[in-house]
Amino acid sequence: MRNDFIFDILKSRHNQLIELVALCLEDKRNIVPEGFKNSIHWHIGHVLTVTEFHVFGLSEFEWNQKLPASYQHFFAYGTKPADWQSEPPAWDLLIDQLRKQPDEIRELLKTKLDVPVKENFLNAETYGELIVSTVLHAADHIGFVSAMLKALK
Repeated sequence: MRNDFIFDILKSRHNQLIELVALCLEDKRNIVPEGFKNSIHWHIGHVLTVTEFHVFGLSEFEWNQKLPASYQHFFAYGTKPADWQSEPPAWDLLIDQLRKQPDEIRELLKTKLDVPVKENFLNAETYGELIVSTVLHAADHIGFVSAMLKALK
């Protein structure tokens, strides 16, 4: 029951972000509104990239990286669209990956939520805690995107 809840809430936050960014007009996706540092396009790639990093990069889980390494250059902590030197991954590709990611994480970790992970900057002790950290992280970005949509009107 607890495992299902953690995986379901991760999927719910991803879906909430997907539904919210669907409200963004195509010509506004890469605009950085005044008072913000990033675009909505950046936010969806960032949530996707950081989720993978938190869950797998901060653990000792043997995994084949699902996202291309180039995503780190576009969407990792401290990045911003003003620094992009090439076109970022396409919006629709990011949305598709964001939609699939929670199910992939569930499949890989469905029996491992209580397994300890290596020491990390989040102070998470288990895979479950790493996943919860990504849920909280995504919630922050849902708030940013919501505010950005209002600013872009």
